Amino acid sequence: MFRKKISSFLNTRMGFFMLLAFLMWAKNMFAFAVDLKVGLENPLQYFILAINPLATTLLLLSIALYVRRKTPAYVTMMVIYTVMTILLYSNVNYYREFTDFITVNTMLGAGKVASGLGESALRLFRPYDILFFIDIIILSLALIFKKIKMQEKAVRARMAFAVSVLSVMIFSGNLFLAESDRPELLTRTFSNDYLVKYLGINAFTGYDAVQTYKTNQVRAKASATDLDAVKSYVRDHYAAPDESLFGLAKGRNVIYLHLESTQQFLINYKLKDENGVEHEVTPFINSLYNSNSTFSFDNFFHQVKAGKTSDAETLMENSLFGLDQGSLFTQLGGKNTFQAAPNILGQTQGYTSAAFHGNVGNFWNRNETYKHLGYDYFFDASYYDVNSDNSFQYGLNDKPFLQQSVQYLEHLQQPFYSKFIMVSNHFPYSQLKGDETGFPMANTSDQTINNYFSTANYMDTAVKEFFDYLKASGLYDNSIIVMYGDHYGISNSRNKQLAELLGKSSDEWSNYDNAQLQRVPYMIHVPGTDKGGINHTYGGEVDALPTLLHLLGVDTQNYIQLGQDLLSKKRDSFVTFRDGDFVTPEYTYYGNKLYDNKTGLLIEEPTEAQVAQVKALKEKANLQLSTSDQINNGDLLRFYTDSGLKTIDPTEYSYLHQNDRLLDTEKKLGDKSTSVYSKNNNQSTVDLFKTQTYKELNPTAETTTTTSSTTEAAE
Repeated sequence: MFRKKISSFLNTRMGFFMLLAFLMWAKNMFAFAVDLKVGLENPLQYFILAINPLATTLLLLSIALYVRRKTPAYVTMMVIYTVMTILLYSNVNYYREFTDFITVNTMLGAGKVASGLGESALRLFRPYDILFFIDIIILSLALIFKKIKMQEKAVRARMAFAVSVLSVMIFSGNLFLAESDRPELLTRTFSNDYLVKYLGINAFTGYDAVQTYKTNQVRAKASATDLDAVKSYVRDHYAAPDESLFGLAKGRNVIYLHLESTQQFLINYKLKDENGVEHEVTPFINSLYNSNSTFSFDNFFHQVKAGKTSDAETLMENSLFGLDQGSLFTQLGGKNTFQAAPNILGQTQGYTSAAFHGNVGNFWNRNETYKHLGYDYFFDASYYDVNSDNSFQYGLNDKPFLQQSVQYLEHLQQPFYSKFIMVSNHFPYSQLKGDETGFPMANTSDQTINNYFSTANYMDTAVKEFFDYLKASGLYDNSIIVMYGDHYGISNSRNKQLAELLGKSSDEWSNYDNAQLQRVPYMIHVPGTDKGGINHTYGGEVDALPTLLHLLGVDTQNYIQLGQDLLSKKRDSFVTFRDGDFVTPEYTYYGNKLYDNKTGLLIEEPTEAQVAQVKALKEKANLQLSTSDQINNGDLLRFYTDSGLKTIDPTEYSYLHQNDRLLDTEKKLGDKSTSVYSKNNNQSTVDLFKTQTYKELNPTAETTTTTSSTTEAAE
């Protein structure tokens, strides 16, 4: 009886519709269980993943319910079902090779799809892949041989509409839950993994199609004449280098250390524990900051927005701002033409370039963006031994990350440009375990703030261990090491709880104080020089690239860069925030209010002269931002040839099997190889990296849970 009811139900259009919807849902669940490892972290995310295929599946299949005639209705259902299956399986196969999902641009670039999938199709095939398609064959045969009969009677229009409405309601609920678990999901677009995890394959493809269309519309309207205003801006704002410093580090390796969520107030900061004993939070970084071999900046501000870390990378390596909405890396990184640091140094100075990051390669779309920036190598989590003991949700902890990175670093041809993205000092600052715990915690009502100092101390120790390796391996003396904080670690909403640790009253805390806490460290360490010191000029991340290039002896006059050399005597001491606010040595304009930097007080009734001055400064900030937006949104650098750089072809870059490439290069070069490994008589330097836990370094330290604190030279 039950089998008869099932058979009778399947012989109706709605029954067949429901069968296809269920099978599509099951395929999605199978794909996520077996191949698509998107990092589910809590029960809510599991629930969201379970419902997200339903909305788009029901919506797309419901198209066939509006078809009145029998055969076309069933054919439409099967075609839609087959297309969804192909899309799902293509993503599964692509993910196996690239740990990423197929975007519309990837689909449009037929050559890239072919190289990404076709050449390795047999190697990527799994015997269980037949499960994705066998039902299509069985259902088609069942319809052809009438084992499943096609119902003549059409589905009522009201029923078809009800199904469509239901699918929209499910999607709305799905999106609400997704936004509650990951705020700003669609505006910040951290990575394709997040979008697929929260919205599903179909919705991700649709969203990507919309974003691609918007981008292409702006790009299509842009022309070479749009560069005239940009070139005029760059020419008017060029700051010539200080001749005494120009080329100071020419020919040296460049090593960037990305100090995650590190704010300037941590420099020289001492935390008092419950016994009144002071603990220097970042003692090693402090020693570098205060050294005459380091060009340090105490009025250096981050300028990121929704793109956070990726915005910082955009600013530091391109001297361009991120986008006003979302991340440039995710929206334009895999499409635009750039003239970034690794590209400039590679083409003009013969540098090899490499980025190192202990997280998945597609986070912030780095695996595609780095190709467009000109990175020769990108070592992501797939090149590291990452496990639950040495990592957390944002990747490998700093000590094992840097320690495991040197196995690749020692094989890079010199001179090289390298970037190490450290992550341990990342919200929620509670990732340290076991023997790495023990540094005192702060004593505030906010646990995030309390934990912040311990992860910063861990980061500091990791930096010291890396410097020790650089010295032991011989890299130190021939390198320039750049350290920077990418953005704030403590958000404005928590700053009142932080106030007392900075020697201020939470009751008197103002937006002026919030603005000052947007300072982040920026240090350029040049071993052997004594020309460094603490520089008080006001600047931001957009100024980093021309500063670095001038120290390396590369004039930036013919490059499209919106920042100015921080060491130039002709620079304009001015900082633009991404939202249009600004800071000068005299004023801070933040949250649409003007503050006097000398007193820190709000200027409630500005004079006519001040009003005019603020208006001019706002126009100045907006011009810098609009110029950046014109360049990025119109992809204007594709028209720019004055730099003499050849346009990058991203299809020539691959981040697969990179260790083999490094070794092959050494072998081909033979005696001409300049890698550390070759210079060390083909002996590895990996064992020169020494690491110790906090408890090994502090055997007598007691775990402290309640503390108070003070600050020295924090401002």
